Amino acid sequence: MFTGRGIACPRGRRLAKIVRVNSVMRTVSLPAEIARPSVNHAAIADRVARQPDSLPELFAGLRSDKPRIKYGCLKVLRLISERNPAMLYPAFEQFGELLRSEFTVLQWGAIIILRNLAVIDSENKIDAILDRYLQPIPGPVMITAANTIQGAGKIARAKPYLADKITRALLQVERAKYKTAECRNVVLGHAVLSLDLLFDHVREPRPVIAFVQRQLRNRRNATKRKAAVFLKRHGPAARGASSRSA
Repeated sequence: MFTGRGIACPRGRRLAKIVRVNSVMRTVSLPAEIARPSVNHAAIADRVARQPDSLPELFAGLRSDKPRIKYGCLKVLRLISERNPAMLYPAFEQFGELLRSEFTVLQWGAIIILRNLAVIDSENKIDAILDRYLQPIPGPVMITAANTIQGAGKIARAKPYLADKITRALLQVERAKYKTAECRNVVLGHAVLSLDLLFDHVREPRPVIAFVQRQLRNRRNATKRKAAVFLKRHGPAARGASSRSA
């Protein structure tokens, strides 16, 4: 029987090396893999979607002292929430708790993930934490408020019965206190976009129209443009044209 013993076989050595490398890769934890500079977050999200048993490793990574691991695991979870929200829905309450995190970036991630989960929220879990979710809108952190406002519009679109409550929160932005007046002008632009998303579900549209009309005088050009687009779509002239065509 020929065994090949004593005969050089480069291909055999390469195969053996591949086996050893694959074996090592299987023993590397997800957080350790995420810590690598060359990490591909999207590829890891796809793999976890196929292997849900590895989800606890991502949640464990959120508690890491190493920012690359903490925020890398958060990014993977965010990608999963976009592609396969049902996988993360059982952990809804955990993301709700992250809204209280001392780490601002974890708060931002939770805001985005929860808005993605709201689309499939068959048990209406978002209702119980909505006040907490909307809390950052009045300030003082502009980025947290902007992320919240973007998420709130999408939540209202997924759950129209929450549109009026969310609208009342969005209309507070004119009185919000951020670091500068320009920060408030930026956030006002985000508010106009979110009001656009939920406008068809608002029972009392007049305060919304008035709010957006005031943004035509906003000192930030981008916010002015957003207000003009909104009013072209939903303003009195647009509604009048719609009723005449009907």
